Amino acid sequence: MDGCPSHSGHARYSPKMRYIIIGAGAVGGSIGGRLAEAGHDVVLVARGAHLTALREHGLRLLTPDGDLQLPIPAVAGPEELGELRPDDVLILCVKSQDTAAVLQQWAGLPVAGGAGTAAELIPVVCAQNGVENERVALRLFENVYGLCVWLPSLHLEPGVVAAHCAPQSGILTVGRYPDGIDDRIKQIGHDLAESRFDAPVVDDVMRWKYGKLLNNLGNAFEAVADLSADEELAERLVDTAQDEGRRALNAAGIPFVGPGERRAVQADRMDFAEIPGTPRGGGSSWQSLARGAGSIETDYLSGEIVLVGRTHGVPTPVNALMQRLSAQFAAEGRAPGSMGLGELAELVARVQKTEG
Repeated sequence: MDGCPSHSGHARYSPKMRYIIIGAGAVGGSIGGRLAEAGHDVVLVARGAHLTALREHGLRLLTPDGDLQLPIPAVAGPEELGELRPDDVLILCVKSQDTAAVLQQWAGLPVAGGAGTAAELIPVVCAQNGVENERVALRLFENVYGLCVWLPSLHLEPGVVAAHCAPQSGILTVGRYPDGIDDRIKQIGHDLAESRFDAPVVDDVMRWKYGKLLNNLGNAFEAVADLSADEELAERLVDTAQDEGRRALNAAGIPFVGPGERRAVQADRMDFAEIPGTPRGGGSSWQSLARGAGSIETDYLSGEIVLVGRTHGVPTPVNALMQRLSAQFAAEGRAPGSMGLGELAELVARVQKTEG
């Protein structure tokens, strides 16, 4: 079908799936909250103060349409479930640097009925930025699916997640990894489409995820500097990184969705809307610094382009710079946006000149 989206209207794979959201932060909390609101069976996996708040009060999901308090079960990890059900789906929403360790915890979990383990029977859906997670998952799990996340959301306070778009909360393009469509992913797409998401089912989901990767090259810039100080300059800086990314992917022969195709799918179904008292904040990398997480996913965003470039002889000095700077910010606990935009522009010009 050459990547053409397929929507609901198909036969269901299972009467009812249970969605286990591993990493119930901004994206995971929004997906899990909307699924639960629509009547689907959901379990949230979280840690620390966020887990405590979820257990005591449920998930508070803030949207342009209202403030939802959702009593969704929450656990710390697989040991609290004991065994999985045959109709379970693992939705992986942790940052890419945590993927391998988290999946190791779940892979050997038995599935009820003695038919096998999670790794053999349970599907894993990688609802994450970057393109490495599916490959990591496929080392352990037989059934892996990609999910391209367009879901502006915020998680800075324990127990609270905000999803800022309307009328749909996001566009979640899904497909089997490395390619293809099966009944299971059709069912998952159906359930997401019932839950305030557009969920196109495609046979080339990684083409969409590589397109999103190019967009996410701006994350490191947003994490390091205040881009609102000079939006025109900020746009030029991000463009330099994205130009490197396109050259690297083209050299590698890796197809990716361009912004025009993405806009045609999005149309007017997902527009940013203000939530009173809840500013948008920044993207996922910005939020990691704002929470003081101590790590940041840009090794799998800017760093992915650096890797592809080095493999295929394409210089990527700007992405290498942003990978280093964002990692330094995370290690030192620096506040997001605390470097002057002019200083960042000078650093970008310097590495470009050195490379040239």
